[in-house]
Amino acid sequence: MRKLAFTLTAGAIAAASIFGAGSARAFTQSGKPVPAAASDVTQVAVQRQVPQKYKRKSVKLVTDERPGTIIVDTNNKFLYFVEGNNRATRYGIGVGREGFGWSGVVKVQRKAEWPGWTPPKEMIRREAAKGHILPEYQEGGIDNPLGARALYLYKGRNDSGFRIHGTNQPWSIGLNMSSGCIRMMNKDVEHLYDRTSLGAKVIVIGPGNRQGNVQFADQGVDYFRTLFSSLQ
Repeated sequence: MRKLAFTLTAGAIAAASIFGAGSARAFTQSGKPVPAAASDVTQVAVQRQVPQKYKRKSVKLVTDERPGTIIVDTNNKFLYFVEGNNRATRYGIGVGREGFGWSGVVKVQRKAEWPGWTPPKEMIRREAAKGHILPEYQEGGIDNPLGARALYLYKGRNDSGFRIHGTNQPWSIGLNMSSGCIRMMNKDVEHLYDRTSLGAKVIVIGPGNRQGNVQFADQGVDYFRTLFSSLQ
């Protein structure tokens, strides 16, 4: 019986900006893709191919979470969309840098195609001190840090400030480099967006949950129900 190992230690959720440290908030722009001018926010410092393990894949997942639930494993940088019958689609993600992590149960309360981006004022000030000039607002489009789609995560009626979104930096998938949001390749976030309903449950494993290496059998073990009991 094949066994898989998951390390659930401090990991953060990926951010809306290459620079960010504080939760990056996005505001919806309706309509079709709008070409955006290049800016300092979109400069690519590293070029790399996305490792094969982060490519979208159908996998076995034993859980009693209902179909349509999204499960985010920030340490291993995977997002699971539960399909039922012990199956899920697994996507690779990028997550936040150490110190900008969070965990818990939230819901998708808003969705946007090609969202615009408004950096928080504290982010603009912080990056200006480093010599990075961020725009006050950037229209949605291929150069926007939020990519092609965004799912807005709420706790009750309150906007958490965190998003599941695309990226104009696909090489960042599998890395820890930003400030709170969960980033996906554009083709993957489009795939997830089309399958996700408003009100969908999102479970995030992050700092403060079970530590260490957790071994689980690939068959017959309700791994996620055990791990997520502390998040309910």
